[in-house]
Amino acid sequence: MEVKVETTKSSDFKQVYAIGAIGGHSPYDFRIAFYNDSPKTLVMDGKSMTVMERKIDMEIILSPLAAKELSSWLAEHVKDYEKVFGEIKRPGSVSQNPIDPKKGSESAAIQGYM
Repeated sequence: MEVKVETTKSSDFKQVYAIGAIGGHSPYDFRIAFYNDSPKTLVMDGKSMTVMERKIDMEIILSPLAAKELSSWLAEHVKDYEKVFGEIKRPGSVSQNPIDPKKGSESAAIQGYM
């Protein structure tokens, strides 16, 4: 028997842009929270400092099978993307941000903010 799938968007559908994700898993499900970072300047004891505020905009909960399928889907799309646009490089890689031996690898600034 052939099954036709009709895809529609719910009335409360929204798109969320995220710069990162955090999450974990239990025996029952995988949870992925998507976030954005914003620098905030705080003044404490007369000294100003920059603190990164991480706002979680959305969390999805997936069954183990759905998580595995998502992993495969993402891997395939990343591979296709890199064929067209070249390798996706992580910020702070040696080729983009040489490591200062005096400061170590922790000295790289967060991309786009500093």
